[in-house]
Amino acid sequence: MLNHLTDNADLWLHGLQNTVSLTILGFVFGFFVAVPLAAARLSKYRFLSWLAYGYIYLVRGTPLLVQIFIIYYGLGQFHKEFKSLGLWWFFRDAYYCGLLAFTLNSAAYQAEILRGGILAIPKGTIEAGLALGLQKVQRFRLLILPITVARMLPAFGNELVLLLKASALVSVITVRDVMGQARYLFGETFDLSVFYIAAANYLLVVLVIEALWRWMENRNVWLQTKG
Repeated sequence: MLNHLTDNADLWLHGLQNTVSLTILGFVFGFFVAVPLAAARLSKYRFLSWLAYGYIYLVRGTPLLVQIFIIYYGLGQFHKEFKSLGLWWFFRDAYYCGLLAFTLNSAAYQAEILRGGILAIPKGTIEAGLALGLQKVQRFRLLILPITVARMLPAFGNELVLLLKASALVSVITVRDVMGQARYLFGETFDLSVFYIAAANYLLVVLVIEALWRWMENRNVWLQTKG
C-alpha cells in the first residue's frame, strides 16, 4: 500500500489540494450567500421569507449528487448561451461546477444555522443596540451577526466537516480530488488499498479541522456565556 503513496505522491498532493480548496471555498462562499438568505428567511415581508424558505427546502431536500449533475451536465446543454455571455469557461470546468454546487448547497445549511442563532440572540442585546442609536442594518452587522457566528461556531464546524466528506462526490464529474485520484489509480492497478490511502487523507484533514475548531471554541467568549 505504501508504494501507491510514495510512487504517486504528486497525484495525492494534487488531489488533496483540490479537495481542501473545494471545501474551504465552498464553505466561505456559501457563508456569504447564507447571510442574505437567513435575513430574507426572517424578513417581515412574506414573499422574501417564502422565497428563501423555498430555496432552502429545495436544496436541503435533494441529494448533493443530483445538484452536481444538474449544474455540470444540465447547464452544459446551454453552452451556446453561456458562450455568448462569456461564461462558458466557468460552466465547462468540472472543478468550478463542483464549487458552485458546494456553495449553493452549503449556503442552504448555513442559512438555517444562522437563522437559529439569530432567533436565540438575547433581547437585551437588541435593546442595547437600540439604546446606542444603531440602525437596523448596523445592529445586524455589528451585533447580531458577530454574536450569532460566535455562538453557532460548533454547528459551522460540523457543516465544514460534512462538506469535506461530501466533496468526494465531485470525482464522478472527473474532478481529480482525493477520491478522483483514488479512482484513477484503482483503474490502473485494481488495488483496493488506494481507497485506504484516500480515507487516510480525509481523516487527516478532518483531524486538522477539529483541532482548529476546538482551539477557536476554547477562545470563544460567547460559547462560555449563558443567556
